[in-house]
Amino acid sequence: MILCVRFLLDARGEALLPDLLGLLGELTPVVEAAPPDTALADVRGALRYFGRDAEQLAALVRVRALALHGVDCVIGAGPNPMLARMAAREAEPGVTRVVPGSADGIREFLDRKPVVALEGVGRSMARTLCTYGLDSVDRVAAAPLGTLQRILGAKAGREVYDKARGVDRGTVVRNAAARSIAAERPFSRDELDPSRHRRALLSLTEELGVRMRGSGQVCRSLALTVRYADRTGHTTLTRSRTLREPTAHSASLTEVAYAMYEALGLQRARVRAFALRAEGLGPAEQAARQLTFDPADDKARRLEAAADKARARFGERVVVPGALAA
Repeated sequence: MILCVRFLLDARGEALLPDLLGLLGELTPVVEAAPPDTALADVRGALRYFGRDAEQLAALVRVRALALHGVDCVIGAGPNPMLARMAAREAEPGVTRVVPGSADGIREFLDRKPVVALEGVGRSMARTLCTYGLDSVDRVAAAPLGTLQRILGAKAGREVYDKARGVDRGTVVRNAAARSIAAERPFSRDELDPSRHRRALLSLTEELGVRMRGSGQVCRSLALTVRYADRTGHTTLTRSRTLREPTAHSASLTEVAYAMYEALGLQRARVRAFALRAEGLGPAEQAARQLTFDPADDKARRLEAAADKARARFGERVVVPGALAA
């Protein structure tokens, strides 16, 4: 049985996640972090060791998280990671959503759900399936494999065929590397000044770039979250953008962050906080880079490498962009 735990984090955010993962580590060594707020735990051994069922173990995690860190959580449990994640999306604080491991229990959980509820089925694929009358999971599950493969292609058809029947070949990967990192810049008050908005975004991209380069990683996309004031209180908007190529180059990250900010049209908004997430992390040595003949780009990257060495030796604040030095 797999637990999917989503912690309802406050302003302390991702900084608390390692401590919360430690709570799960007391139950099972097979824990996979899914930042910023989620973790998967394979508790099959813990069920036997503690003599409790999945719902009781989930209650134990919830009580410890509240008692030790003041953090509530929503928990889903299922026989595989996909079903556990789907169950967690339906769970509420204080109530664990459990998907039984039997074939009948899985079928009952999946039946009548819209096909887009399946992992890996986006809006485009869902529209394609709906044109053939396959608009719910139970209808997709009843369709022959060959039909789905003719509609979606051999690989995608097989994946949807399996998932509609509750089959997930994924596993919980112990101590898996984080697939994303994030940083946040709150303002002490609702901030109107666009120059301060851009300054906050610059500091975010600098921080994420330094962190990724320090760990030998690059990201494939950025997600920008803006919390701003409106007539209803505070509203949160999130936008993401895929990079032209995987990178940890701060200037490239800044360019994309500024572009997302401009596209939101919030230059006169009263912003309370920005958060930026680097997603799709992977090893830098495996990333392809488009060669350029721009001497300015080469110079910027050499300066960036020199600045990273200085930070490693003398501290993070020894080198900062001029716009952040004031």
